Amino acid sequence: MVKHQPLQVYERQLCLSCLTGIYGCRWKRYQRSHDDTTKWERLWFLVLCSTFFLILFWLYFWWEVHNDYNEFNWFLYNRTGYWSDWSIPVLVTTAAGFSYVAFLLILALCHTAVGQQMNLHWLHKFAVTVALVVTVISMISMEQLWGEEWDILLLSFQATGPFLHLGAVAAITLLAWLVAGQFARAEKSCFQAVLLLTYLTVLTALYLVPLSITSPCLMEKNNLGPKPAIIGHQGAPMLAPENTLMSFQEAIEQKASGLYADVKISHDGVPFLMHDNTLRRTTDVEKLFPERVGQDSSMFNWTDLQALNAGQWFLKDDPFWTASSLSEADWALAGNQSVCTLNEVLQLAKNSSKSILFNVRRPPPEHPHRESWINVTLHTVLQSGIQQQHVMWTPDTDRQLVRQMAPGFQQTSAVKKSVKILQEEGIVRLNLRYNQVSTQEIRDSREENVSLTLFTVSEPWLYSVLWCSGVQSVTSDAPHILRKLPYPIWLMPPEEYKLLWIAADVISFIVIIGVFVLQKWRLGSIRSYNPEQIMLSAAVRRSSRDVNIMKEKLIFSEMNNGLGSAEELSLCSENGYEGYTNEAITPRDQQHHARMQPNYAQKTPCILQDH
Repeated sequence: MVKHQPLQVYERQLCLSCLTGIYGCRWKRYQRSHDDTTKWERLWFLVLCSTFFLILFWLYFWWEVHNDYNEFNWFLYNRTGYWSDWSIPVLVTTAAGFSYVAFLLILALCHTAVGQQMNLHWLHKFAVTVALVVTVISMISMEQLWGEEWDILLLSFQATGPFLHLGAVAAITLLAWLVAGQFARAEKSCFQAVLLLTYLTVLTALYLVPLSITSPCLMEKNNLGPKPAIIGHQGAPMLAPENTLMSFQEAIEQKASGLYADVKISHDGVPFLMHDNTLRRTTDVEKLFPERVGQDSSMFNWTDLQALNAGQWFLKDDPFWTASSLSEADWALAGNQSVCTLNEVLQLAKNSSKSILFNVRRPPPEHPHRESWINVTLHTVLQSGIQQQHVMWTPDTDRQLVRQMAPGFQQTSAVKKSVKILQEEGIVRLNLRYNQVSTQEIRDSREENVSLTLFTVSEPWLYSVLWCSGVQSVTSDAPHILRKLPYPIWLMPPEEYKLLWIAADVISFIVIIGVFVLQKWRLGSIRSYNPEQIMLSAAVRRSSRDVNIMKEKLIFSEMNNGLGSAEELSLCSENGYEGYTNEAITPRDQQHHARMQPNYAQKTPCILQDH
């Protein structure tokens, strides 16, 4: 008996091998399958999608909170006693985790696009689980330790909402290719209905999202108010050590309209500038007074405070990643800074005609000036000779006494109060954190002639939103950046945005309809199949230089028909294939075989291609 072994030509599919290999470690042809994805793997796909969106949300949040990185680091410093820039490692780790999960999700979608069975490798499953757990723990920790920071999300959406909507519409439009492909391949009408209904629900929701988008930057250009005044928060702490004379001089050089300082009273009654309760972070107290590292800075005499260096920490810790940009002269000057007194900064503000806003910290109970701290501070301000209208006074203690002794001061409250109470106390200005007031409250305060100063605003997008809201002034760590903004980052008339929104939705819908029609035309007649059961004559033909040829037998086991021991050898032909078995061959078969044998050499080799 003559056996005929057809030549089979397999196309090398590197892209498909990499796709299934990286996702599920299935590098070989026989490891791949066109069967339906199992329920277990579908569950893991849902876990992968959930992890992707959760990390995306966390990454967006952590990127937008960039304005408060220094505040976050200071917050952790107070809890750990160790200063480090914790924000950057968190951002980098989150970005790396997001990139990894996004890559796996793209591979999973590509499996769906080419009809391959998804089978996520166990190492990927472990890594995705770790990423999900770490993200959830991080979000819970953020809620417990720094819950007020979530408010920045609502503010950021006022700046990014219109653009996030356009990006989401573009993404859901691209996803239509996969959805339409699954819809066209599906055999069950029930699955088709669920798939289409889910997709249309998400699509409709995205199309209508702009109805809920509100932003103060959606306004007519002629309604834009004046640019908010910029007050240097602790001077210009990105360019010099905070609360030092050099820092305030830098703020003045950067055209800041005012100066903000944190004031404390020394043990011998000298008001000086210091933000922290202790001297550990911003001075070399560990070197000169190691036994007093944890002591409140107000318990030091001015003589001891003068001996401390208040600049070397800035060059060493580089809290804003800006120390390397300093010139050689500024580097040397920053390293030689000492603790600054309130009188020094008052004289600087007086000579440059700048306003000054300061927060006075009451000394601890054992301090000799515990009860007279207001008088000490007020006396220092009045003795400096600065014009009273340039002073924004914040302490609530003995406010009536201060109003009598210095009627020209701008009485400022650091506590949010009703307009009626403000008027009764003679308060004309509020100094609040930027997330404590809404856009409507900002506009109401303008109508009531109450000025608003919001802190700490260092990012251009946040400054732009507050500018459009009508804020009069902000305190900032970055006056050198904000002063360069001649205009809000973006400003768009409502009608123009509405036109853009409708145009984007209409274009998206037209594209989606076209994609569904195209996919239905391409794949409508295709049903699920096993590659080994497809007609060999339907294979794609390639030239010999594009493929690698190998010989093997096509073995089909007809288990359902009871022919488990039979071997079928197949040959390609233009119209189909002919089967031969290893069973006994009848004389009639031998005669037919002899007639056909001369033609076998002319047969075209079979070309099998992965589907």
